[in-house]
Amino acid sequence: MRRYLAEFLSDPRVVELPRWLWLPILHGIVLRTRPAKSAKKYESIWTPEGSPLAVHTVRQAQLLRSALPGCQVEYAMRYGEPSIPDGLEKLARCKKVVVLPLYPQYSRSTTETIRDVIGKLRGPAVAMVESFHDHPGYIGALAAGVQRHWAAHGKAEKLVMSFHGLPKRAVERGDPYQEQCLATAKILAGSLRLAPADFLVTFQSRFGAAEWLQPYTEPTLRSLAQAGTRRVDVVCPGFVSDCLETLEEIALEAKAAFLEAGGREFHALPCLNESPEWIAALGRIAAPGPD
Repeated sequence: MRRYLAEFLSDPRVVELPRWLWLPILHGIVLRTRPAKSAKKYESIWTPEGSPLAVHTVRQAQLLRSALPGCQVEYAMRYGEPSIPDGLEKLARCKKVVVLPLYPQYSRSTTETIRDVIGKLRGPAVAMVESFHDHPGYIGALAAGVQRHWAAHGKAEKLVMSFHGLPKRAVERGDPYQEQCLATAKILAGSLRLAPADFLVTFQSRFGAAEWLQPYTEPTLRSLAQAGTRRVDVVCPGFVSDCLETLEEIALEAKAAFLEAGGREFHALPCLNESPEWIAALGRIAAPGPD
């Protein structure tokens, strides 16, 4: 856990602070306290097969191989193993390689970090998908998942669309992430025929003391419960696989906050994971045809 966090939080695109200021804080404080806290959170969502994120990613890659006959499909993790260089090494004999970051909305702290790695490597010609925040296949897969949940459990008073947060200063410096999150939410709401009063967009996973994109997810859920909202459904369009941020932060912590504040029923909707609509969309995004 400490090794992973050190790699992740040392990335200057992830923490946009001067290195002379941030690195002593990271190694002197953060890496002495955060690994144990993170490990406890991971323990609460761990499965017999391992990390949910890793499990879903492996399955997605396997299913995508079947959806794209004739194409070699490999997966990699931006931080940790298997690494991007390892994944690209397996594709060294390919004439053309498409790198598909599984971040629907572009940000310098996510998508651009992958370009940083690719730019240092030699090999076949590499094309990279910048984002797919408004791709019809992606939106359709999200909508299908929500509709399946509603068919099985009924419809909540509010649908909360919770995206991963980002420091506000990043957007002020020109990062398009917030704009793309709002675009995704608007298109998805239209696909689901939701009125503006039926859904909310929030941001989760705040880290550090700086101001991040608002409204924050957990305080919003508390406010909804206190205002008399009895049931909420929460979907996380920015995550294509269930992971710590969806299974622990939303399905456990956010649920507890909503119920503690007076809410009655809380539903954390599954991510896209291995849904057939998502695997089909992945194929269209990775190898677009003449739609």
